[in-house]
Amino acid sequence: MTQQSGRIWVMGGRPLNGTAAIPAAKNSVLPLLAAALLCRGPVRLRAVPRLSDVECSLGLLRGAGCAAHWQGADIVVAGMPSNSTLPGETAAQMRASILFCAPLLARLGRAETSLPGGCNIGARPIDLHLEGLARMGAKELDAGAGRLVLAAPGGLHGTDFTLRFPSVGATETLLLAAVCARGTTVLRGAAREPEISDLADFLNRCGGRIEGAGTSTIHIEGRRALSGCDFSPLPDRIFASTLACAAAAAGGRVELTGCPPVLYAPVLEILEQMGCTVERGADRAEVARFGRLYGAGRVFTGVYPGLATDAAPLLAAAMLCAEGESSIEDVVFERRFGCAEGFERLGGRVNRSGRVLSVGPLPESGLHGATLTAPDLRGGAALVVAALSARGKSLVEETRHIDRGYAGLCEVLASLGGRIGREMQPLDAAVKKIPSKKQIYLAFGAKR
Repeated sequence: MTQQSGRIWVMGGRPLNGTAAIPAAKNSVLPLLAAALLCRGPVRLRAVPRLSDVECSLGLLRGAGCAAHWQGADIVVAGMPSNSTLPGETAAQMRASILFCAPLLARLGRAETSLPGGCNIGARPIDLHLEGLARMGAKELDAGAGRLVLAAPGGLHGTDFTLRFPSVGATETLLLAAVCARGTTVLRGAAREPEISDLADFLNRCGGRIEGAGTSTIHIEGRRALSGCDFSPLPDRIFASTLACAAAAAGGRVELTGCPPVLYAPVLEILEQMGCTVERGADRAEVARFGRLYGAGRVFTGVYPGLATDAAPLLAAAMLCAEGESSIEDVVFERRFGCAEGFERLGGRVNRSGRVLSVGPLPESGLHGATLTAPDLRGGAALVVAALSARGKSLVEETRHIDRGYAGLCEVLASLGGRIGREMQPLDAAVKKIPSKKQIYLAFGAKR
């Protein structure tokens, strides 16, 4: 089971030291799984992290009529879709379910799903997705509250479309729709994130004709059919950002391998400004902090190559440990800092005003352990990062949010010297008789 039960426990106050390999990016894997619906041949995605959002995506593929299963650490998808209705309960669990609609429209002329869910971090409309699809020949049918039904009985055709905002999800949806549409599509004002380039690279490997991915203008020449391919998704820059911020918060020296530093350059630059030492290589970075942390001043998120919105709570957790003051504003989501309440429970000085979180300075007594609730995916990870620097024991509840985007986060941090694990819930009465310390041992091995 990918989504584990039980709370995460953290005994803070211990520096991190060692090397960690960065896994494949969740934000790349999910659109790649949606793209597999377009392929007539088998698709193999290599070294995919076992996340609850990935399992949801496999459920959507199976619901559409494809074979989708694990082979070791790889995922193999085969077969063409035969069902245009996505499983409602599964689709409603994650935001990325909207990406599966465009391939179904392209292949079956119809797509029906529940309106997508995801983290409660602010308004996440799908109007740009729908506007672009409408320009390509899709019509939205009356489906009742909470449902989305799209039809393109005449097939999809190319168009020239300008996005009002460089939405990553909308850019991915329209790429997936255009690659097998009749004629040529030009997307202007497109998102430039690395995950967009990764999706385009995959589609081109399968026979697509896409130029300009990674820039604000993308040209797509529609192809009637795509083949399959073997593909390794790009590394997870947000996972790398999480570990970099953990090294800054807890102190120590951590080497992050397998992820080019350019993918998360803004995070590394801000940590340097705060007093960390950063050494960069082609696909590795080493983050060290042995002295004081200083306030970062005012920081803003932005579209790529700016500071990623997903990294904002993680940086805020590092800022919590600084002697000076910082403020961070997220320009994308108005409720990005749901972790602020948890920061306060740890004894941190924070003030949330709209999209802006003001942080610090660190109290003279430092941070202390507390019982915390993960409000969302990145906010939950930020609470874990902050707890690494707090005196005493912290417990993080609602870990299902964290499991959506981090495979084995506790194990990775423990391998770096962190005292962290998961209090597993007893499975039956026999397990209940095992002392709590023994339960933790069975779940994660001996504590350091």
